[in-house]
Amino acid sequence: MADNEEVIEKVTDEQETENIAESENSKTEKKPTVKVKKAKKDEIEKLKGEFEAYKNQHLRVLAEYDNFRKRTVGEKAAIYSNAVADAVKLLLPVADNIDRALAQENATEEDMRKGVEMIQTQFLSSFEQLGIQSVGVIGEAFNPELHDAVSHIDDEALGENVISQVFQKGYAISEKVIRHAVVQVAN
Repeated sequence: MADNEEVIEKVTDEQETENIAESENSKTEKKPTVKVKKAKKDEIEKLKGEFEAYKNQHLRVLAEYDNFRKRTVGEKAAIYSNAVADAVKLLLPVADNIDRALAQENATEEDMRKGVEMIQTQFLSSFEQLGIQSVGVIGEAFNPELHDAVSHIDDEALGENVISQVFQKGYAISEKVIRHAVVQVAN
């Protein structure tokens, strides 16, 4: 039993030593002061405020972008409508003249031919105002970007890859081809 008592005393002494060491360590450790806690709270509040400001700014940018997108869709539709209206406005006098020519009951063949030539001149003038150029002329060099070759002939009078006949004129606005010219190519 004496051995047991010695062991118990030894264990309690060790526990007391550990408790004393822990209490000394806790005394030397610095506990956060009230000022540090308040500074952290202030910093958190400041960060929350900045976050809300950025969040609001982000939401405004999203709303502005959505409004911009909707506005540009409407503007594109209006631009297209205006362009079509302007083109039709230039072609309406031509249509009126065709109606007038067809309404003539006692016109001679020569008068009808002269009227059709005048209408053709008016059409070409309207095309010029719209910036439309005709493409495909006999003697012009063949260009696959502007012309569609539907046949090929051998003709020593014409050069290599030269248009020998135009079956249907082509038209272009600036660099954009509206309709390719349908042509016959020589050599």
